[in-house]
Amino acid sequence: MVEDLEPGSADAGVPAHFGDPMREQRLLETGVGLVDRSNREVIAVPGEERASWLHTLTTQHLSTLGADQGSELLVLSPNGHVEQHAYVTEDGTTAWLDTEPGAGAGLLKYLEMMRFFTRVDPRDATAELAVLSLVGPGAAELFPDLAAPQVGAVPGPRFAAGSVPARATSIYSVRPYEGGLARRVPLGVDLLVPRSAKDAVIERLGVQRAGLWAYEAVRVAHRVPRLGWETDHRTIPAEIELMAPGVHLDKGCYRGQETVARVHNLGRPPRRQVLLHLDGVATDHPPARGTAVELDGRAVGFVGTAVRHHELGMVALAVLKRNVPDDARLTVGESAAAIDPE
Repeated sequence: MVEDLEPGSADAGVPAHFGDPMREQRLLETGVGLVDRSNREVIAVPGEERASWLHTLTTQHLSTLGADQGSELLVLSPNGHVEQHAYVTEDGTTAWLDTEPGAGAGLLKYLEMMRFFTRVDPRDATAELAVLSLVGPGAAELFPDLAAPQVGAVPGPRFAAGSVPARATSIYSVRPYEGGLARRVPLGVDLLVPRSAKDAVIERLGVQRAGLWAYEAVRVAHRVPRLGWETDHRTIPAEIELMAPGVHLDKGCYRGQETVARVHNLGRPPRRQVLLHLDGVATDHPPARGTAVELDGRAVGFVGTAVRHHELGMVALAVLKRNVPDDARLTVGESAAAIDPE
């Protein structure tokens, strides 16, 4: 049984599950499963000056990105708040940016505003390419020529161990695949394939299918944030787990860099991303995105994504005030919540 996500959902249009979400989770954690993420939106950026142009507009070091490489980037507001997050995949003639459902129009609008006289021609390419994800340790075996992701994170001298990195970047190996591109990422391998050939590619791969519910559970367990879920209008990069893969701290000026540099040098961003264990939540009613996390009746943060994990039970990625201690007795609605300190 295939169940699609409901119309009106941000993830509408892709399968939620194929009959057994828990089994599908275990598949993604221990083997390999194919997840249809074709609801992601894609922006194409062709033009001979695309690399240097994107380098100046975003948080990532892209001026030397090669035809066999990908990465992640953020677009910040002038005050350093996260406005956009995208994966970038370079094929030698075009940089392909894939982002969250509903975020493509805003990203494209910003790029078009910043064109000026640069030799680039950004366009909406969502109708051209679809994203499929092979998730799990077995994904690497299907693409042995793709090198493991390189994500740098070195703690800075003014930070406690495990906090904001002093130097960070991400390099993802890329190669052509089925008229599109294959990109090695931390959770497996992403395929950007012609949308018209999506079903044929799925059939040729012959990999067992898993729904987006399973993918989201794995994402939460691995503490991978999602734009619009673990971010709000005040989010700065140091508060969420996008700093290491998405921000390069040794590059030149870009919009919002002052905030990134100030938090890096002074430390202690106002909030932090955590994994919460929830107790007493109904199996089919996880707390909604944006639900307040409270301490002694006072809101100290919000829930981003809540899922039922096959091993961890009901868990959620949340963003809390920095001064909330790890052993705090929190509540989410009527449920108790505890921070996972790992």
